[in-house]
Amino acid sequence: MQTRRLTLSLLVLAFLSAGCGRLAGSGTTGGSASPSGIEHPTGASDLVLRWETSGGFVNPASVLDRVPSFSLYGDGTLITEGAHTEIYPGAALPPLLAQAITENGMQAILAAARDAGLLDGDARYPFCVADVPDTVFTVNADGRTSVVTATALGMGGPGCPDANDEARAKLFRFLTRLGDLQSWLPAGSIGGEHPYTSSALRIFVQPYQADPTLTETPVAWPGSQPLSVVDGTVEMAPSVSCGVVDGADADAVLEAARSANELTPWTSDGRRYSVVFRPLLPDESGC
Repeated sequence: MQTRRLTLSLLVLAFLSAGCGRLAGSGTTGGSASPSGIEHPTGASDLVLRWETSGGFVNPASVLDRVPSFSLYGDGTLITEGAHTEIYPGAALPPLLAQAITENGMQAILAAARDAGLLDGDARYPFCVADVPDTVFTVNADGRTSVVTATALGMGGPGCPDANDEARAKLFRFLTRLGDLQSWLPAGSIGGEHPYTSSALRIFVQPYQADPTLTETPVAWPGSQPLSVVDGTVEMAPSVSCGVVDGADADAVLEAARSANELTPWTSDGRRYSVVFRPLLPDESGC
């Protein structure tokens, strides 16, 4: 399932050319480990490796719920994006999956990242095609954090004088391997997938805009504070407000959102709102 999901993301990339209000998060960090391998932090909220996409020619409001495709933490927890159902309207919550990676597995992944040039400091690899997504790798290992960005990763060919073809090819091979961990990680170093439930949610709120072709059942907002108080600014979508829900409120909101869809009207203080949900990952907070 993971292979199909991440491979699809790769194909999409290749063929596309491809301040905050708070309603109601804490994290822990660990030290460094692996004296016989590549050093990395070990805390459950310490990000070690992330792959995500950003930018591209899209409506900014359409990517508010975008989550990183691959996030590996110091305690070996791997969180990936699950498969989206091909229905409209889609589910209110983006699907997330978690699985455990042993230290041997983490060392194999970090060694592959090193071979791809991802432990050498920040780098950017542009491409001579406009309005296509960037692939962004963040690696916290070997004593530093490196952020490497490649535009239109997976594309190639003549005509781009500064395409950095060799470096981009290494990154694309590594990205492909992240989509098929079972085939090359040491035996027994990766556990099975299970749904990931976040302890906090980022919510994006705006007045309700109905689809005239559909009739959706309103749901009462279960949070302890009304949606009208959500007032965090969203630079890329000025008509949308952002806030964070955590603690007992998060439990109640998650329960209600699981049976809702992206067009569900949420009622609060006699008004109807559209709400986009973005689960926060262990290293994330705020808007």
